[in-house]
Parts: sequence; C-alpha cells; structure tokens
Amino acid sequence: MGLTHFNQQGFAQMVSVEEKENTQRVAVARGSIYVNAETFSRIQQGGIQKGDVLTVAQIAGIMGAKRTSDLIPMCHPLFITSADLSFELDEVHHQIKIEARVKTVGKTGVEMEALTAVTVAALTIYDMCKAMDRDMVIGPIFLEEKEGGTSGHYKRGNSK
Repeated sequence: MGLTHFNQQGFAQMVSVEEKENTQRVAVARGSIYVNAETFSRIQQGGIQKGDVLTVAQIAGIMGAKRTSDLIPMCHPLFITSADLSFELDEVHHQIKIEARVKTVGKTGVEMEALTAVTVAALTIYDMCKAMDRDMVIGPIFLEEKEGGTSGHYKRGNSK
C-alpha cells in the first residue's frame, strides 16, 4: 500500500473517505511521564501550586482529542462520541501512566485523537510541574489498540 497523503503530482492531500461506511471505531493510546520523587509526591497529595494536576491533565487531554484535526494537517475533523483519560501512578518509578480511549461512529478512525489526548495530557502535567522539576521525561506514547473500519482490530504486539 502506497502513501495515501500524496496526490499523483506528489503534493499533500487529505485522503478521501467518502466511499467508506460509517462504523463504530475505538482507539486506545498510552503514554507516560516520569517525574522526580518530590514532584510525584506533591501530585499525589494535591500539592502543586497550579492546582489538581491530574484533573487538569484529563480535561486538557479530552480537549486535545477534540482539536486533533486543528493540529495534524491531513487529519479529518471527527464527531467524537466519547473520550476518556485515566491515570495510573507508579510509585516505584515515579511514573504517571496515561491512557486515552476515544470513540466515534464514522468513516475514519480515532487513533490520532487518542494519541493526541495522551500527548496533551502529558504536556499539561509537564507545564503544571515545570517550576519544580525540569527533568521530567515524556514517553513513550503509542497506540495500544484500535477497532473498526476496513483494517479491523489491531492490538499492539499482535501485528502481522
């Protein structure tokens, strides 16, 4: 399969999805941000001066999913039917694990929206904590799973 975002002249194009059927589509993306011990403790206890870091990051991630087509040049604007983020705090590694689950009924998938949600949530955590910890590390960020459309079900690690 060739690159679909280039026309016959080699210029960028938005891929046509007009012939595709509307189907239920779901994407799950994951990522992490690593912080120092003090920052981790203060996030847990709600002691960051700018506010509740995880609540703000959750809202920012959802907003990021909704605005993905404004950020990624050839990404189709979608009607998102659901977007949710969850966080898992790993005390051993001072890691905040982020998961985004995005759904739609449409002609194209929501992988980019889920990946953008995780990325924006991680960037928000960084922004809220940078005054006390500039050594934070974001990543890796990856697609965990997607369902729907002609390519079917994808689960990370089960690629052909």
